[in-house]
Amino acid sequence: MSAQPSDPSLAVLPSIRLLEGLARLHEAVVVLDRHGRVTWMSDAVETLCGGAARHLGRPYGELVAAPGRAEELRRRMAEQGSLANERVEFLTASGQRLLLEVSMVRVPGEAVADTLYVAIVRPVDARAGGERELQHTIDYLSSILDCSPESVLAVDATGFVTYVNPAIERLLGYAPVEVLDKPISLFVRNSSDLERIVAALGPGGDVRAQDVEVRRRDGEAVTVSVSASPLRLRDGMRAGTVVILRDVTERRRFESELARKNAELEHYVHAVSHDLRSPLVALLGFSRLLRQDYGDVLGDTGRHFLDRVEQAGRTMETLIHDLLEVSRIGEAADRKTHVDPLKTLLQLRGELKPRLEAQDVELTLPEHPPLLLCDRTRLYQIFSNLIGNALDHMGSRPGAEIRVEVEEEDEHHHLVVRDNGVGIEAAHHERIFEIFQSLGPRSDGRRGTGVGLAIVKKIAETHGGRVWVESASGSGAAFHVLLPRG
Repeated sequence: MSAQPSDPSLAVLPSIRLLEGLARLHEAVVVLDRHGRVTWMSDAVETLCGGAARHLGRPYGELVAAPGRAEELRRRMAEQGSLANERVEFLTASGQRLLLEVSMVRVPGEAVADTLYVAIVRPVDARAGGERELQHTIDYLSSILDCSPESVLAVDATGFVTYVNPAIERLLGYAPVEVLDKPISLFVRNSSDLERIVAALGPGGDVRAQDVEVRRRDGEAVTVSVSASPLRLRDGMRAGTVVILRDVTERRRFESELARKNAELEHYVHAVSHDLRSPLVALLGFSRLLRQDYGDVLGDTGRHFLDRVEQAGRTMETLIHDLLEVSRIGEAADRKTHVDPLKTLLQLRGELKPRLEAQDVELTLPEHPPLLLCDRTRLYQIFSNLIGNALDHMGSRPGAEIRVEVEEEDEHHHLVVRDNGVGIEAAHHERIFEIFQSLGPRSDGRRGTGVGLAIVKKIAETHGGRVWVESASGSGAAFHVLLPRG
């Protein structure tokens, strides 16, 4: 890495990641601050101009043979924000004049003072498109991709565009000829996105669906999903990168709005739950006092009605608790870690022992399950709700059993909770995972809140997995949960 200015006030220093990326993507790069002073230069430019120490913090015009030409470029950069393939005579360390092509792009920072200008330099006769075999490859690409609805670019090893299909005009507003033979850095909007681009196009870059903000010709920002793969010649040598750009601006805007709405809804659930608890606590408190002080006066009928009031209050209390749990799933507090599911299952079996014995149900657990990548509390909730659901709807039958399985697959861990209970009709397989949906009273005659399976579904989905059930009426049920391995 080249030297930095001794006085930090002379220039804004770009991030190390950005510098390393630019050095990988473009061989000869000069970074300027908003006043046109040299902030950083790559090794190739250092060699050309006799070392970085004599130029850092100095006006870049000192590198140019004609100071008037340097001032002209500075003025046009301030007006346009970018320049492409401008021919400029540079002064070498030995005093010779060397004709180079310079492309420049303005990279805004968080503040005006943090704005940078990135200049990409190359000899006039160094265009990779002149190589015969590479040109054959580009011609082959164009015969396939010219009709593609997606915008496709080919970028050479120096970061310059060697092929672009017509779809680029719909995306960025530039005709293909205006993009061809330009450095791809010209179309990136800010420093963080430039870092992503240079990482994708650097050695070994193989990127899938990386979001980057780019500039349209009219200056509007467009969010594109970038996928990149190496472009190789017939002998296997890498000659650059093929880049596919997909406009996801509207989708990202929709996702942002959806996230905002979800945050509002969760806040509303928290507020309503808090407001409901106060009268509920009063209701249960006064019903308890009524039973203590006036139980004898109420008689059997009065006490029966009081039982119904208290039961409804406790159901409401459970419902409020479950609603809060649903709203909390997926919060930043969730932490994925490698969890031993057997420990969680043994804890659950201990807690459920009275119910298991009372219903005469055998709970069979896996002996040596693999570790799962999951939030520990959420994994407990998955097993607790699925096993509890099986107990609730087991019914009375000899040989009642709930079996838990945990298997390792190629990309997922597969959790299964099986039972030989009453089963579920196919028409209800989707509905039971919706909130407040319940298929009837539990084994003890009480109705559940209809939230437990909705909790399991949301946990699975926020972890990047899914949940489903396989069952038929009278033949038991098997609830499946897939959780990604990584």
